[in-house]
Amino acid sequence: MKKIILMITLMLSFSVFALELSDAKQQGLVGERVDGLLGVVETSLEVTELVSSINAQRLAVYKQIAEKNAMTLDQVSVLAGEKAIKKTPKGQYIQNTAGQWVIK
Repeated sequence: MKKIILMITLMLSFSVFALELSDAKQQGLVGERVDGLLGVVETSLEVTELVSSINAQRLAVYKQIAEKNAMTLDQVSVLAGEKAIKKTPKGQYIQNTAGQWVIK
């Protein structure tokens, strides 16, 4: 379990898009979803491309974690979503269990 938490923590710190992602979150353009993926709050081509790229990276890591730990992709995604939402600072968007965007 510690391996899973460590891997998820590392995965959530994608440095390639760190500045852009941080800006997008602070501007309310994107938010963390309950399934461990990033979601588009305010649509634009740039935001959609950023979200698609980050989600592809996250899914690749989730699949590796699932395989290494004999878990399903859904199990890993839910754990990652819980962790990402907990780490989201107040004032940024998160998805609630009803699928709605709310400000934390």
